[in-house]
Amino acid sequence: MGSHEGTSLPRRSWLGIAGAALLVASGAIHLDLYLTGYRTIPTIGPLFLLQVIAAFALAVAIPVTGSWLVAAAGAAFAISTLGGYLLSLWVGLFGFTEVRTTAGIVAGIIDVAAFATLTLAAAPGLPHARDLGRRILPAVAAASVVALALLVAAVSTPKTQPVATGPDVLKSRDVGGVNLLTNANGLTLYWFAPDTSTKSVCYGSCAAYWPPVTGSPSAGPGVTGTLTTITRTGGTTQATYDGHPLYTYIGDNAPGQANGNNLNLNGGLWHDVPITG
Repeated sequence: MGSHEGTSLPRRSWLGIAGAALLVASGAIHLDLYLTGYRTIPTIGPLFLLQVIAAFALAVAIPVTGSWLVAAAGAAFAISTLGGYLLSLWVGLFGFTEVRTTAGIVAGIIDVAAFATLTLAAAPGLPHARDLGRRILPAVAAASVVALALLVAAVSTPKTQPVATGPDVLKSRDVGGVNLLTNANGLTLYWFAPDTSTKSVCYGSCAAYWPPVTGSPSAGPGVTGTLTTITRTGGTTQATYDGHPLYTYIGDNAPGQANGNNLNLNGGLWHDVPITG
Protein backbone atom coordinates (compact mmCIF):
# COMPACT_ATOMS: atom_id res chain seq x y z
CA MET A 1 0.00 0.00 0.00
CA GLY A 2 2.75 2.45 0.98
CA SER A 3 4.56 1.99 -2.34
CA HIS A 4 1.74 3.75 -4.19
CA GLU A 5 1.72 6.81 -1.94
CA GLY A 6 2.85 10.02 -3.60
CA THR A 7 2.21 8.95 -7.23
CA SER A 8 -1.19 10.00 -8.51
CA LEU A 9 -4.61 11.38 -7.76
CA PRO A 10 -8.04 10.01 -8.61
CA ARG A 11 -8.68 10.84 -12.27
CA ARG A 12 -11.97 12.51 -11.38
CA SER A 13 -10.75 14.52 -8.42
CA TRP A 14 -13.28 17.28 -7.90
CA LEU A 15 -10.58 19.58 -6.54
CA GLY A 16 -8.51 18.94 -9.63
CA ILE A 17 -11.47 19.64 -11.91
CA ALA A 18 -12.33 22.83 -9.99
CA GLY A 19 -8.72 23.99 -10.14
CA ALA A 20 -8.59 23.31 -13.88
CA ALA A 21 -11.77 25.36 -14.34
CA LEU A 22 -10.21 28.26 -12.43
CA LEU A 23 -7.13 28.10 -14.67
CA VAL A 24 -9.42 28.29 -17.71
CA ALA A 25 -11.11 31.37 -16.24
CA SER A 26 -7.76 33.06 -15.57
CA GLY A 27 -6.51 32.15 -19.03
CA ALA A 28 -9.68 33.49 -20.64
CA ILE A 29 -9.25 36.88 -18.94
CA HIS A 30 -5.62 37.07 -20.05
CA LEU A 31 -6.61 36.07 -23.59
CA ASP A 32 -9.17 38.88 -23.73
CA LEU A 33 -6.59 41.39 -22.44
CA TYR A 34 -4.04 40.10 -24.95
CA LEU A 35 -6.42 40.46 -27.90
CA THR A 36 -7.65 43.91 -26.87
CA GLY A 37 -4.30 45.60 -26.53
CA TYR A 38 -1.65 43.79 -24.51
CA ARG A 39 -0.33 42.02 -27.59
CA THR A 40 1.29 45.29 -28.69
CA ILE A 41 3.32 45.77 -25.49
CA PRO A 42 6.94 44.65 -25.90
CA THR A 43 7.81 41.51 -23.88
CA ILE A 44 4.53 41.71 -21.92
CA GLY A 45 2.48 40.77 -25.00
CA PRO A 46 4.33 37.47 -25.66
CA LEU A 47 4.27 36.69 -21.93
CA PHE A 48 0.49 37.12 -21.88
CA LEU A 49 0.17 34.72 -24.82
CA LEU A 50 2.45 32.22 -23.08
CA GLN A 51 0.36 32.53 -19.92
CA VAL A 52 -2.83 31.80 -21.88
CA ILE A 53 -1.34 28.72 -23.56
CA ALA A 54 0.09 27.38 -20.29
CA ALA A 55 -3.18 27.93 -18.41
CA PHE A 56 -5.25 26.02 -20.97
CA ALA A 57 -2.65 23.25 -21.31
CA LEU A 58 -2.51 22.70 -17.55
CA ALA A 59 -6.31 22.84 -17.33
CA VAL A 60 -6.49 19.92 -19.75
CA ALA A 61 -3.57 17.98 -18.29
CA ILE A 62 -4.71 18.07 -14.66
CA PRO A 63 -7.93 16.02 -15.00
CA VAL A 64 -6.59 13.90 -17.88
CA THR A 65 -3.42 12.72 -16.15
CA GLY A 66 -4.64 12.71 -12.59
CA SER A 67 -1.05 13.42 -11.57
CA TRP A 68 -0.34 15.21 -8.31
CA LEU A 69 2.76 16.69 -9.95
CA VAL A 70 0.67 18.31 -12.69
CA ALA A 71 -1.76 19.66 -10.08
CA ALA A 72 1.18 21.04 -8.12
CA ALA A 73 2.52 22.63 -11.31
CA GLY A 74 -0.87 24.26 -11.82
CA ALA A 75 -0.79 25.65 -8.28
CA ALA A 76 2.74 27.01 -8.81
CA PHE A 77 1.69 28.51 -12.14
CA ALA A 78 -1.32 30.26 -10.57
CA ILE A 79 0.68 31.82 -7.74
CA SER A 80 3.49 32.87 -10.10
CA THR A 81 0.93 34.56 -12.37
CA LEU A 82 -0.34 36.49 -9.36
CA GLY A 83 3.24 37.38 -8.41
CA GLY A 84 3.86 38.83 -11.88
CA TYR A 85 0.71 40.93 -11.60
CA LEU A 86 1.71 42.27 -8.18
CA LEU A 87 5.21 43.15 -9.42
CA SER A 88 3.81 44.96 -12.45
CA LEU A 89 1.50 46.99 -10.20
CA TRP A 90 4.13 47.94 -7.64
CA VAL A 91 7.44 48.33 -9.45
CA GLY A 92 6.78 47.54 -13.09
CA LEU A 93 7.84 44.54 -15.15
CA PHE A 94 10.01 44.69 -18.28
CA GLY A 95 9.48 48.42 -18.53
CA PHE A 96 5.68 48.16 -18.21
CA THR A 97 3.69 49.28 -15.17
CA GLU A 98 0.22 47.75 -14.84
CA VAL A 99 -2.82 49.82 -13.95
CA ARG A 100 -5.62 48.84 -11.60
CA THR A 101 -8.52 47.36 -13.54
CA THR A 102 -11.51 45.19 -12.70
CA ALA A 103 -10.25 42.45 -15.03
CA GLY A 104 -6.87 42.41 -13.32
CA ILE A 105 -8.38 42.24 -9.84
CA VAL A 106 -10.77 39.44 -10.81
CA ALA A 107 -7.91 37.50 -12.42
CA GLY A 108 -5.84 37.94 -9.26
CA ILE A 109 -8.62 36.55 -7.06
CA ILE A 110 -9.07 33.61 -9.44
CA ASP A 111 -5.33 32.92 -9.31
CA VAL A 112 -5.44 32.75 -5.51
CA ALA A 113 -8.41 30.39 -5.65
CA ALA A 114 -6.67 28.22 -8.25
CA PHE A 115 -3.54 28.05 -6.11
CA ALA A 116 -5.48 26.95 -3.02
CA THR A 117 -7.65 24.43 -4.87
CA LEU A 118 -4.83 22.82 -6.82
CA THR A 119 -2.54 22.68 -3.79
CA LEU A 120 -5.23 20.75 -1.94
CA ALA A 121 -5.77 18.58 -5.02
CA ALA A 122 -2.06 17.73 -5.10
CA ALA A 123 -1.75 17.15 -1.35
CA PRO A 124 -2.92 13.49 -1.27
CA GLY A 125 -0.14 12.57 -3.67
CA LEU A 126 2.66 14.09 -1.62
CA PRO A 127 5.08 11.77 0.17
CA HIS A 128 3.93 11.20 3.76
CA ALA A 129 0.63 12.88 2.90
CA ARG A 130 -1.14 11.17 5.80
CA ASP A 131 1.29 12.64 8.29
CA LEU A 132 1.06 16.09 6.68
CA GLY A 133 -2.71 16.03 6.26
CA ARG A 134 -3.55 17.92 9.43
CA ARG A 135 -1.10 20.70 8.60
CA ILE A 136 -1.75 21.11 4.87
CA LEU A 137 -5.18 22.74 5.08
CA PRO A 138 -4.14 25.44 7.63
CA ALA A 139 -0.96 26.11 5.64
CA VAL A 140 -2.88 26.53 2.38
CA ALA A 141 -5.45 28.74 4.09
CA ALA A 142 -2.71 30.93 5.59
CA ALA A 143 -0.85 31.23 2.28
CA SER A 144 -4.07 32.14 0.48
CA VAL A 145 -4.90 34.83 3.05
CA VAL A 146 -1.42 36.31 2.65
CA ALA A 147 -1.76 36.26 -1.15
CA LEU A 148 -5.15 38.00 -0.98
CA ALA A 149 -3.76 40.59 1.45
CA LEU A 150 -0.90 41.34 -0.95
CA LEU A 151 -3.38 41.64 -3.81
CA VAL A 152 -5.55 44.06 -1.85
CA ALA A 153 -2.49 46.11 -0.89
CA ALA A 154 -1.25 46.20 -4.50
CA VAL A 155 -4.54 47.31 -6.06
CA SER A 156 -5.04 49.86 -3.27
CA THR A 157 -1.62 51.46 -3.79
CA PRO A 158 -0.43 50.75 -7.34
CA LYS A 159 2.66 52.51 -8.64
CA THR A 160 1.77 55.96 -9.91
CA GLN A 161 1.49 55.97 -13.68
CA PRO A 162 3.33 58.60 -15.72
CA VAL A 163 0.80 61.19 -16.85
CA ALA A 164 0.94 63.18 -20.06
CA THR A 165 0.75 66.56 -18.39
CA GLY A 166 1.23 70.07 -19.78
CA PRO A 167 1.80 72.73 -20.67
CA ASP A 168 3.92 71.04 -23.31
CA VAL A 169 5.46 71.69 -26.69
CA LEU A 170 4.06 69.23 -29.22
CA LYS A 171 6.47 67.98 -31.86
CA SER A 172 6.55 66.28 -35.22
CA ARG A 173 8.48 62.99 -35.25
CA ASP A 174 9.13 60.39 -37.90
CA VAL A 175 7.71 57.06 -36.72
CA GLY A 176 7.92 54.26 -39.24
CA GLY A 177 8.22 56.68 -42.14
CA VAL A 178 5.23 58.80 -41.08
CA ASN A 179 5.38 62.21 -39.40
CA LEU A 180 3.35 61.83 -36.22
CA LEU A 181 2.35 64.23 -33.48
CA THR A 182 4.29 63.61 -30.26
CA ASN A 183 4.70 65.24 -26.88
CA ALA A 184 7.91 66.96 -25.77
CA ASN A 185 9.38 63.60 -24.71
CA GLY A 186 8.81 62.13 -28.17
CA LEU A 187 5.93 59.84 -27.17
CA THR A 188 3.30 59.36 -29.86
CA LEU A 189 -0.06 61.03 -29.27
CA TYR A 190 -3.43 59.48 -30.08
CA TRP A 191 -7.06 60.35 -30.55
CA PHE A 192 -10.08 58.23 -29.55
CA ALA A 193 -12.86 57.63 -32.11
CA PRO A 194 -15.80 57.91 -29.64
CA ASP A 195 -14.63 61.39 -28.48
CA THR A 196 -16.05 64.60 -29.93
CA SER A 197 -14.39 67.96 -30.42
CA THR A 198 -15.86 69.16 -27.12
CA LYS A 199 -15.94 66.03 -24.98
CA SER A 200 -13.69 63.14 -23.90
CA VAL A 201 -15.34 59.85 -22.96
CA CYS A 202 -12.11 58.27 -21.70
CA TYR A 203 -12.14 58.11 -17.89
CA GLY A 204 -11.34 55.62 -15.15
CA SER A 205 -9.35 52.61 -16.35
CA CYS A 206 -9.44 53.99 -19.89
CA ALA A 207 -7.57 57.13 -18.80
CA ALA A 208 -5.11 54.95 -16.89
CA TYR A 209 -4.13 53.16 -20.10
CA TRP A 210 -4.40 56.32 -22.20
CA PRO A 211 -3.26 59.30 -20.07
CA PRO A 212 -4.86 62.52 -21.36
CA VAL A 213 -2.58 65.35 -22.49
CA THR A 214 -3.51 68.05 -20.00
CA GLY A 215 -2.77 71.76 -19.96
CA SER A 216 -2.45 74.04 -22.99
CA PRO A 217 0.42 72.80 -25.18
CA SER A 218 1.98 74.90 -27.92
CA ALA A 219 2.98 73.80 -31.40
CA GLY A 220 6.64 73.16 -32.08
CA PRO A 221 8.37 73.39 -35.47
CA GLY A 222 6.63 71.42 -38.18
CA VAL A 223 3.39 70.98 -36.26
CA THR A 224 0.43 72.14 -38.28
CA GLY A 225 -3.23 72.01 -37.37
CA THR A 226 -5.27 73.72 -34.69
CA LEU A 227 -4.48 73.34 -31.00
CA THR A 228 -7.32 74.01 -28.58
CA THR A 229 -8.50 72.64 -25.23
CA ILE A 230 -11.59 71.12 -23.67
CA THR A 231 -12.61 70.81 -20.03
CA ARG A 232 -12.77 67.28 -18.67
CA THR A 233 -15.15 66.17 -15.92
CA GLY A 234 -13.61 67.46 -12.72
CA GLY A 235 -12.29 70.65 -14.33
CA THR A 236 -9.01 69.41 -15.84
CA THR A 237 -8.03 70.98 -19.15
CA GLN A 238 -7.22 68.57 -22.00
CA ALA A 239 -5.45 69.49 -25.22
CA THR A 240 -7.05 68.82 -28.60
CA TYR A 241 -5.55 68.78 -32.09
CA ASP A 242 -7.83 69.53 -35.04
CA GLY A 243 -10.81 68.78 -32.79
CA HIS A 244 -9.46 65.53 -31.33
CA PRO A 245 -8.68 65.26 -27.58
CA LEU A 246 -5.13 63.94 -27.21
CA TYR A 247 -3.69 61.03 -25.22
CA THR A 248 -0.51 59.00 -24.82
CA TYR A 249 -0.49 55.20 -24.47
CA ILE A 250 1.21 53.24 -21.70
CA GLY A 251 2.17 50.56 -24.22
CA ASP A 252 4.67 53.03 -25.71
CA ASN A 253 7.69 53.16 -23.43
CA ALA A 254 10.08 55.06 -25.70
CA PRO A 255 10.05 57.60 -28.55
CA GLY A 256 9.54 56.18 -32.02
CA GLN A 257 6.80 53.74 -31.01
CA ALA A 258 3.14 53.78 -32.03
CA ASN A 259 1.85 50.57 -30.45
CA GLY A 260 -1.55 52.07 -29.78
CA ASN A 261 -2.42 52.83 -33.41
CA ASN A 262 -5.63 51.18 -34.65
CA LEU A 263 -6.22 49.36 -31.36
CA ASN A 264 -9.83 48.61 -30.47
CA LEU A 265 -9.56 49.10 -26.72
CA ASN A 266 -11.64 50.64 -23.90
CA GLY A 267 -14.73 51.00 -26.06
CA GLY A 268 -13.44 52.21 -29.40
CA LEU A 269 -10.64 52.60 -31.92
CA TRP A 270 -7.47 54.56 -31.20
CA HIS A 271 -5.45 56.33 -33.89
CA ASP A 272 -2.15 58.15 -34.02
CA VAL A 273 -2.08 61.71 -35.38
CA PRO A 274 -0.29 62.13 -38.72
CA ILE A 275 0.98 65.63 -39.51
CA THR A 276 0.46 66.78 -43.07
CA GLY A 277 1.30 69.94 -44.94
